[in-house]
Amino acid sequence: MKSQEIISPCISICKTDPVSGFCYGCGRTNEEKKNWKNQNTTQNWKNNNLKEIQKRLSGWQLETFKTSYASKKNKA
Repeated sequence: MKSQEIISPCISICKTDPVSGFCYGCGRTNEEKKNWKNQNTTQNWKNNNLKEIQKRLSGWQLETFKTSYASKKNKA
């Protein structure tokens, strides 16, 4: 992985809320998940998306995401 690459925010809790359309684990929509996999998606978009999804999460979901994502980044 290149040092400037932003790793996916997926923390392997892949279940979408049927009302909001956001993943319970990472806070992304299905469309955002597709964008992350697209090789043409810019690092700038990914960085902005990371900020946006953290605004969507709150309480234990946000804390779980932050802890799990930090652990994932440290292993990368």
